[in-house]
Amino acid sequence: MKPKLLTTLERYSLKLFWADLFAGITVAMVAMPLSLAIAIASGAGPEKGIVTAIVGGFLISALGGSRFQIGGPTGAFIVVVYDVIANHGYDGLVLATFMAGLILLIAGFLRAGKLIAFVPEAVVNGFTIGIAIIIASSQLKDLFGLSAENVPAEFFEKLSVLWEARESFSAAALGLGLLTIVLITALRRLAPKLPGLIVAVAAASGAVVVLGLPVDTIASRFGALPNTLPAPSLPAFSYERVLELLPSAFVIAFLAGVESLLSAMVADKMSGEGRHRPNAEVLAQGAANVGSALFAGLPATGAIARTATNIRAGGKTPVAGVVHALTILAVMLVAAPLAGYLAMPALAGLLMITAWNMSEPHKWKAHFLQGRRSDRALLILTLVLTVATDLTIAIGVGVSLGLAIRLQRREVPPADWQAPDR
Repeated sequence: MKPKLLTTLERYSLKLFWADLFAGITVAMVAMPLSLAIAIASGAGPEKGIVTAIVGGFLISALGGSRFQIGGPTGAFIVVVYDVIANHGYDGLVLATFMAGLILLIAGFLRAGKLIAFVPEAVVNGFTIGIAIIIASSQLKDLFGLSAENVPAEFFEKLSVLWEARESFSAAALGLGLLTIVLITALRRLAPKLPGLIVAVAAASGAVVVLGLPVDTIASRFGALPNTLPAPSLPAFSYERVLELLPSAFVIAFLAGVESLLSAMVADKMSGEGRHRPNAEVLAQGAANVGSALFAGLPATGAIARTATNIRAGGKTPVAGVVHALTILAVMLVAAPLAGYLAMPALAGLLMITAWNMSEPHKWKAHFLQGRRSDRALLILTLVLTVATDLTIAIGVGVSLGLAIRLQRREVPPADWQAPDR
């Protein structure tokens, strides 16, 4: 369970440092607008996303079992975070995140990292696509500039409320959102090494200032962003509060564990260098969520898209992830007021791209038309439950049915039941 950072530092060199420095700064430019957008979509203040990227990102890279993992807030948590805040308040989310961190630490010490292999792939794909649909629906308000108040979290109720607010549609907001989407897509194809996310969001937001467009910005909706980290403190808790938030804590822990280990596996395949240490990775996720909660941040986990960006940018060791976190901290200390100019429709466009990529459209044919019928049914069931109910039910039902299907395929013989002798 030794962190990869300690292993790689044994043979570290100046050449590796320059590669990690460039990759870390590049990833930070990608992570900043994403962290802001994810926090806002989760129903939290934008500064919470930055805090999570700094604290969670640092701990995941410093203590994790992957050479390339980049941590922070991710789109997969938007749904559960929004639900916890709506039902238990932000202090409830902080406590649930702290508890999830403790659960992951226990799982890491018990060497439960390899249990990810037993989670059915159809379940993971189903709730990932479901989460992507919910994220996209949550951005319709800002993308179309609608003035709907108190938009509910439930998917179908949300669509109904947004439809009723259709007369407040803003062409300027939609134009900025579409401009952001086009710029991100174009920059990824034409200049893949450029931090296209922040360039696109900054360009669209600059158009708001230059043209004086009537759209919301971070500053107009949330006020000025702080330029320092908050003082760490333990979340308030009681026995009743812990029991109340335990289901949410298990969901956060499950998502953090699954997404981080999937991200580490993707990094191994992309890089072709070494193998991650799953138990060290789970321990790092636990420490990161405890740390993020101490600073009143959001749940943190390994981010597949940012980890891939790190590899493409030339990152070689966990030092790149540490640099990424420290770069975001430096920007927060020096240039926090500039983030207030970022336009909400531009961030909505960014999250639309994030949701599209999360759903992996290039795999839809394999998911829905090929493979075993039982796997397709399990994927669709998990997807529908994720969208129509909540993640707790979707994960519980999906994993239970998935494990039952796996046991059936192994042709486990029926138990030799005998009538009890009474």
